[in-house]
Amino acid sequence: MIKIGLREARSHFSRFVMSIIAIALGVGFVVGSFCFREMLNNQVDQMMASNMDADVYVRGDKAVSDDGSSSSQNTYNDISISLTDDVSSLSGVKSAKVTYSVSGLVLVGKDGNAVATVGAPTLGIGISSAEPWRSASLTQGSYASGKDEIALDSSAAQKADLKVGDQTTLVYPDGPRTVKVSGIFHTSNSQAGALIIGLDPTVAKASSDALAEDPNVTQYIAVYGSANGGAALDAAQQSALADTINNALPASSKARAVTGDTIRDEQSQSVKDSLGFIQPFILIFAIIALFVGSFIIANTFSMIVRESMRGYALLRSVGASPGQVFATVIVQAIVLGIVGSIAGIGLGWGMVKLIAEGMSQIGSPLTGSSNPTWRDVIIALLVGVCVSLFGAALPAKHASLAPPLQAMNETVNPEKPTRLRAMLGGIMCILGIGCWVFTVMLADNKDGLTPWKAVNDMNSGWPLGVGAALLVIGFIVLSPALVTGVSRVLGSLPSVFFPVTGKLATRNLARSKRRTANTAAALFVGIAIVSCLGVVASSAKASVAGIVDNGLKSEFVAMASGGMGVIPDAAVDAVKGVDGVKSVTANKLLQHVEYDGKSSTASTVTTDSSLFTDVFTPANTEGDPTKALKNNEMVVAKNTADDHGWAIGDRIEVSTDLATVKLTVGAITSDATFSSSIIIGHTEADKLVVPQMQRTTAMYISTTKGADLAKVKKGLIAAVKPYYVISVMDRDEFKSTISSMVDQIMLILYALLALSIVIAIFGIVNTLALSVSERTREIGLLRAIGTGKGQVRGMLAIEASMISVFGTLIGLLVGSAAGVVIQKVYASQGLETLSVPWGQLIVFLFMAILVGVLASLPPARRALKVPVLDAVASE
Repeated sequence: MIKIGLREARSHFSRFVMSIIAIALGVGFVVGSFCFREMLNNQVDQMMASNMDADVYVRGDKAVSDDGSSSSQNTYNDISISLTDDVSSLSGVKSAKVTYSVSGLVLVGKDGNAVATVGAPTLGIGISSAEPWRSASLTQGSYASGKDEIALDSSAAQKADLKVGDQTTLVYPDGPRTVKVSGIFHTSNSQAGALIIGLDPTVAKASSDALAEDPNVTQYIAVYGSANGGAALDAAQQSALADTINNALPASSKARAVTGDTIRDEQSQSVKDSLGFIQPFILIFAIIALFVGSFIIANTFSMIVRESMRGYALLRSVGASPGQVFATVIVQAIVLGIVGSIAGIGLGWGMVKLIAEGMSQIGSPLTGSSNPTWRDVIIALLVGVCVSLFGAALPAKHASLAPPLQAMNETVNPEKPTRLRAMLGGIMCILGIGCWVFTVMLADNKDGLTPWKAVNDMNSGWPLGVGAALLVIGFIVLSPALVTGVSRVLGSLPSVFFPVTGKLATRNLARSKRRTANTAAALFVGIAIVSCLGVVASSAKASVAGIVDNGLKSEFVAMASGGMGVIPDAAVDAVKGVDGVKSVTANKLLQHVEYDGKSSTASTVTTDSSLFTDVFTPANTEGDPTKALKNNEMVVAKNTADDHGWAIGDRIEVSTDLATVKLTVGAITSDATFSSSIIIGHTEADKLVVPQMQRTTAMYISTTKGADLAKVKKGLIAAVKPYYVISVMDRDEFKSTISSMVDQIMLILYALLALSIVIAIFGIVNTLALSVSERTREIGLLRAIGTGKGQVRGMLAIEASMISVFGTLIGLLVGSAAGVVIQKVYASQGLETLSVPWGQLIVFLFMAILVGVLASLPPARRALKVPVLDAVASE
C-alpha cells in the first residue's frame, strides 16, 4: 500500500503544486522566525563578548527585585567607586576601572544633519591609551583628549562621512558641543548599527556624573587580570581571580566579585528575553498562513480522492482493508508535507539572509549566524507534515469508508446535506456575538455588571478573543450552508449581463458547496484580520485627530526624533525665549517609580499646571487637576485609578531608589488624552528623581493672543536648530506625524498578512484547476454544442470572482465588527472615536473581483488547450 501511495503521489504531483507552495510559505515563516531568533541571539552573544570584556566584575551582593520588569536579569545594589583602588592593588589584577558611558548623544555628520540609526543608540564611552577597551583597536589618529575631541568607531565614521581632523557637532543631553575627530577605532564585533563614540574618560565621567543620582556609586567595577599578559583569562583563571577579590573585599562593602563569563551570560539572556516577543509575533502570521493553507490541501485531496474513487473501490474489492486505503492517501499527504517543508526551509533561510543583507545596507549589520539548526529543520518538517495530514484526514476517511460497489458506480459522489453544519455553525456564531456583547458591556460597566467580582475584574481581552475564535470557526462551519443562497445573490447580476455563463457559474458553485466554502474560507480569514486592523488603525488616527482638534489648545508641539528621544533642558529654555511664546509646557518622564511598593504599567510624568490651562482642558474629571498639581498632589487617569483601586483623597506611598514620599490623589480624569498616566508636580518629582534624570519627551507651546503664528514657528525652528533632532509641528503637522506612525505600523502588519491572502489566491487557482480537470468532459460537451472559448473563460472568471467576493464579504463583515468591538472596549484608553474606512473596504471588495478574474486565467487556459473530441471522450 505504501508503494501504491507513492505511485499515486508521483502521478498527482502536478496537482499538488499549489498545496506545496502553501506549505512552503507557511513553513518558511516558521523557519524564518527560528533563524531570525538564532541570528539575533548570536549577535547579542558577540556584542556582549566585546562590550563587556572584563575578566571579573565587582557588583552588589544583594539582588533588588523589580516586579514590573520582564527581564530575567536581577538588579543588584550599587557599590562605592572607592573600591576600585582596593581591587587594583590586589595580586593578579592588571587594572580595575569604572567604565563611564553617556547615552542620548546625537552625532552630526559631514552634511550637517544628525546621523540616523535604525533604532540603535548613539553611545559615548570613556576610552584612552591609559584606559583602553580590550575589544577595540585604534586604526587611525589617537584617542580623544579633553572635551573638544572625540574618537569614532569605524562604522560611525563611515555613516557620518567623517575622517580624522574633521570638525563636527556632538549633541550632549545638556546641549551641543563643537568637537574634532581625533581618531578612528575598530571593534572586534559588529555593534548592530549602534554609533560608538570614544570620549576622554574624564569627559565621560563628568557627563555621566551629571546625569547620575549619586556619582559616588556604580553598578560594576571591571577588573582585568594580569595572568595572561593582558589577554583574556579562561574560565578557571576568572574564578580564581574572583575568589581572590572576594577574600579581600571588606564585609561592609556590600560587594561581590563574579566572573566575566557570568556577567556576559546574564546580560545576554536579559537582552534575549527583551527580544523574545519577535519570534512569537512572526509565528502568529505563520500559523495564520498554515491555517489558510490547510483549506487548499483539503480541497486538493477531496478532488483527488473523488477522481480516484474507482481505483480505491477496486483495491477494496481485491481485499484491501479500509485502513490500507486510508494509508494510501496518508502516504501522499506525507510526501506532500515533506516536499513542501523542504522548500519552506530553504525559503525561510533565504528570507533571513535577505533581511540581514538589507539591514547591512541601511547601516545596521547583523553578523550573527542565521543558519537553521537540526532542531529547526525537524520542527519545520513536523509542521509541514502535520498540516498536510490535517488537510488530508477527512478526504482519506471518505476514501476508506465508501462501499466498493457504490464507489465503482460513482453513487458516492453526491454531497452530504449541510443542515447539521448550518445548525452547529449558527450556534457558534451566536455564542461569539454574545461574547462580544458581553465584552462591550464589561468595558462600559466593569464595577457591577455581574454579582461575581472575578468576572467583573476579568481582562476584556479574554471574551474578545473567545468571541473572535467562535465567530471565525462558526462561519467556516456554517459557510457550506450559505453557498446556495449566496451564489444566487452574487450570480444574479452576472446572469443579467451574461445569461448563459452567469447561470452556469452559479450552478457550478452550488454543486460543490464544501469545496466552494473551503476556498472562500481561506480568503475570509486573511480579509477579516486585515479589515479589523483597518478599522482599528482608522479609529486610532481619528481619535488622535479628535484630541488635537477638540482638546489641544497650544498652537505648536515639539518632539525629539532620531536616536535621541529626549529634549535637552537647554532647548526648552531656548524655546521659552522666542518672541510670541506665552508658555512652554514640558512633559518629563520619570522612570522606575513604584506606588505602595509595586510597579505600575502607567507612565509617571511631571509637568507644569499649565498643562491643564494652556494645553489641554480635561473633560470628565473628579477634582481640580490644576489645583492638584499646584498643591503637589497627583492627577491620575481613570483606568489607572481603577487598576490600583484609588479614589480622590487617598494617600499613596510613591518611591524610587532616591526617596519615598506620600502623595494625595488630587484629581482623576477619564479624558483619553491622559490615559494610563500619573502626573505629579515638579517639587515632588525632584525629590524622587534628580532633575538631570527626568527625560523631557515633548513640549507644548502656547502663543500670546494675536501672535503671528508663521513668524513664531520660524523663531521656534531657529531656536531648536542647534539641537538637530527636535521637530516643531503645528496642529495639522502633529496629526499627520501621528497618522504616519500608525500607517508605518500597519504597513508591517499588512505585509505579514499579505502572505495568507496570497495563499488564499493560490487556493482559488488550485480549486478551479482541479475543478476544470474534474469537469473536462462537461466543458468538452459545452464546447461541442457551440459554447465559445470566451464563454468558457467567462464562466470560470465568474465562478472565481463569486468565490472571492463570498470570502471577502464574510471577512469584511466579521473583521469590521471585530474592529468596532475593539474600539468600544478600548475607548477609555485613547481609542475614543470610531472610524470605519469605507473607502478601504470598498477597495478590498473590488480587488476581490479582480483577484477572481486573474485566478481564473490559468485554469481556463488549461481547459481550452484540450481538444474537444478528447475532452468529450475523457472519463
